[in-house]
Amino acid sequence: MIKIIGFDADDTLWHNESIFDRAQQRYRALLAKYHPAAEVDRVLFLTEMRNLPLYGYGVKGFMLSAAETAIELTKGAISAQEIREILALGQEMLAHPVELLPGVAEIVAALARDYRLLLITKGDLHHQERKIAESRLAPHFSAIEILSEKDGATYERVLRRHGVAHDEFAMVGNSLKSDILPVLELGGAGVHVPYHITWQHEQVEEVPHHQPRFRHVDRLAELLPLLPTL
Repeated sequence: MIKIIGFDADDTLWHNESIFDRAQQRYRALLAKYHPAAEVDRVLFLTEMRNLPLYGYGVKGFMLSAAETAIELTKGAISAQEIREILALGQEMLAHPVELLPGVAEIVAALARDYRLLLITKGDLHHQERKIAESRLAPHFSAIEILSEKDGATYERVLRRHGVAHDEFAMVGNSLKSDILPVLELGGAGVHVPYHITWQHEQVEEVPHHQPRFRHVDRLAELLPLLPTL
């Protein structure tokens, strides 16, 4: 029986990837006179992946990689003013208000009455802390974990730290790669609630429909009745 539920934050509780998507559209427009959009996207993603071990996840790493990509793609011809525009774009992303997904506040509050809830997210510490505070959801969670990565070893440490048995734990999130598959491998349950945009780095080819403790829902509101089946 599920006793503890872990929630991802970005694109599970509030909008995030759509903010990156709009920023990347503006970034493509800035570099349109140098390269077509597909080439800008390709090189930016390669730069982000190369820098991920250094910068980690989040807006700040994106902003630094975007500036580096712009210099590379223009062979150093990009102007200081254009670099300022890239930095301003990142600052706007950091200052963007938190927008909860539909029904999140009510659903989290309802679940907190019957289950112990953990908020498990990854990204820049300062930015994630600000978003969590602004969301006003923190009082419903017994603990909040802001991680640099979400993989099997990390979930193992988190569950051990909070005294959580694998078979009593369910993770809810939009990313199969980060939120669901590592928990299923540990013997926990996973509920996939997809967001309409998925970052390329978080995409996987196969959905684990064969896993008995995996569920897919279209909306978070569908979570409550299926928990007893896990």
